[in-house]
Amino acid sequence: MKLELIATATFGLEAVVKREIQNLGYKIIKSEDGKITYMGDERAIVRSNLWLRSADRVLLKMAEFKAAEFEELFQQTRGLAWEELIPIDGKFTVTGTSVKSKLHSVPACQSIVKKAVVERLREYYYVDHFEEIGAEYTIKVTLLKDNVTLTVDTSGPGLHKRGYRVCDVAAPIKETLAAAMVQLSFWRAGRLLIDPCCGSGTIPIEAAMIGRNIAPGLNRSFAAEGWDLIPQEIWKEERRKAFEAVDYDADLHIFAFDVDPKAIEAAQENAIEAGVDDCIVFKRMNMQKLEAREAGGIIITNPPYGERIGEAQQIENIYRKYRSFFSENPTWSLFLITTDKTVEEKVMGRPADRRRKLYNGRLEVCYYQFHGKKADAQ
Repeated sequence: MKLELIATATFGLEAVVKREIQNLGYKIIKSEDGKITYMGDERAIVRSNLWLRSADRVLLKMAEFKAAEFEELFQQTRGLAWEELIPIDGKFTVTGTSVKSKLHSVPACQSIVKKAVVERLREYYYVDHFEEIGAEYTIKVTLLKDNVTLTVDTSGPGLHKRGYRVCDVAAPIKETLAAAMVQLSFWRAGRLLIDPCCGSGTIPIEAAMIGRNIAPGLNRSFAAEGWDLIPQEIWKEERRKAFEAVDYDADLHIFAFDVDPKAIEAAQENAIEAGVDDCIVFKRMNMQKLEAREAGGIIITNPPYGERIGEAQQIENIYRKYRSFFSENPTWSLFLITTDKTVEEKVMGRPADRRRKLYNGRLEVCYYQFHGKKADAQ
């Protein structure tokens, strides 16, 4: 069955998610702010949820149409074959957004869509009441300039919830963003990677999972697993393939440091849960003691942003150390995410080779990319 799917993404990560989808072998229809639309089938829903590292969710697109009045919204929604997806005991809720549309009341739009789906299913199943005790189907109505898009969430909890974060620290970075940071760097298995401010270990853990080719969704469940649309055998097959794809012999050199002993403890626990504790070296260390272990290494990090009291001096010390370290080690590269717009001058004394505007939660940040010189170019 041909299906139109949408992978949602944090603003700024669309190109990363698009590349991940293409690597899975699926055709991109269009890429827009915050979402990539592509064609697939039932198996594509399974593979996308298991393997997409930087996407937020995978949505099944039901329809797209114009509606400037509630009656239009009701009739267009009612005309869709919801019975092909939602069984008689299906639990379906409706969420929504509306931007620059005549139908600007989101609660009203949600109510209209819910009513239309109920009417359609009532006629098909010949019942007056739905128990809604079965699998979950979260329908989303999105209105943008009177254009309506109806989707159903196949993921359930966001894809950043890998399941390995059993211990946390203040201001953690989302797993999906950390995975994108690694993919946007030049890091690969065999190359030294250090995170001097590892916190709960998200960046090194995501790097290790990439290096070992561990599917990020391998140890969690998804909303669509309960759907009749996808045979359970497909879920079993794709999980088995994902387990077989893990490369336990990958040559990984990943170091995770932090001055906070509780952070190191949390990072180690999370790495154990993710199954990558044996390929990351964790150590409590003040980054002032950071030294190059070999040429051409890479630092990928999410340092403190100065949002909390007392961090300003800590950040200045970090910047000073970076500037000294990279002046002494020009073959090393730095990939750093921060809200600080003065970081180029303070850290490297030069413009970044590349910048990318991103969001860490609700914070607008910039991903600064400073490329080191080739070892033979010194």
